[in-house]
Amino acid sequence: MGSSPFGARGGWAWRLFAGWAAGPQARVVGVLVLLAALYSLGALWQPDWFALSGFVLLLLVGAFVLRWRYLVVLVVVVAALTVACVVVRPAAPTPGPLVVVGLACAAVLVFGRERDQLGLQGAPGALMLVDLRDRLAAGGRLPGLPLRWQVDAEVRSAHAAAFSGDFLVSHLRGTRFEVVLVDVSGKGQAAGVRALQLQGALGGLLGALRVEDFLPAANSYLLGQGWDEGFATAAHLSVDLATGAYRVGTAGHPPPAVLHAGSGRIELLDGGGGIALGVVEDMEPGVRRGALLPGDVIVLYTDGLVEAPGRDVDQGIDRLLGVIEEVLAANPGNAHEVLVGARVGDDDDRAVVVLRRS
Repeated sequence: MGSSPFGARGGWAWRLFAGWAAGPQARVVGVLVLLAALYSLGALWQPDWFALSGFVLLLLVGAFVLRWRYLVVLVVVVAALTVACVVVRPAAPTPGPLVVVGLACAAVLVFGRERDQLGLQGAPGALMLVDLRDRLAAGGRLPGLPLRWQVDAEVRSAHAAAFSGDFLVSHLRGTRFEVVLVDVSGKGQAAGVRALQLQGALGGLLGALRVEDFLPAANSYLLGQGWDEGFATAAHLSVDLATGAYRVGTAGHPPPAVLHAGSGRIELLDGGGGIALGVVEDMEPGVRRGALLPGDVIVLYTDGLVEAPGRDVDQGIDRLLGVIEEVLAANPGNAHEVLVGARVGDDDDRAVVVLRRS
């Protein structure tokens, strides 16, 4: 005779139950299922006090704390209990609560599935996103420069989201200051994850390589990642703070601008732009060289400040140059004022870096 799967601790059903009951997620879903069952009893006995739409609160809690498979269990139980309440209780409910519970079940499943595909699991996943945001902010901190030099930056994400595909990395060693402004393809959470990974890699490369080798090395790194949206644009500025001599390399990035204090002229450092990082193996960046004199300012920016629906990029650049002249020529303006003065839409990430020699 075959033994019952429930009759011994070695049975498959027992092992399945023991595995599920052992973890904290199983205990949480057990509590939520129990609460759902108790709520369904209340909905049957006192429907005026316990509306079916109250199941939505349990679904919201589950969506925040449960992993995908446990979330599916909770949704199935809530849906079954809702149907049971409709069938058992004598007075048929209005369709409104039923529609609300049905839409909530569908929305929770979609949210849970997307989060599971990103590798985010329950409440710790939300904490990981917070850590991601904080790491991006920490990696973009600028060092304090010697006297007669000031640098600041402003980064804003599309629609005030927590994550941005625009980021910067900087390095100061002796009199050599380097800063890289990068625009990763895409925006939002997916772009933020790629930005964090790329920021860490570029932070390790910056200062460890010759200035001429930095963007080609960054290009090789991106090609090796195999991302579906694997390209990024970048502007790499290297300045000798003792002499003011600078080198700017760009890879598919909008050309930086230099405001010459002596003449009041704004020069666009258009070195050909190069090809974006992560597209071809033999990428050659566009390069411009020059020297910053006392009072001069150099500005790096991303395309979120110059691109807009229905407007040519060249027009956007011309408009930004006017803002730079207004904000930085006669006043000790900063990156925040440049970004605000650009008055661009909120549909794209945007960033500005301003380096001034006083």
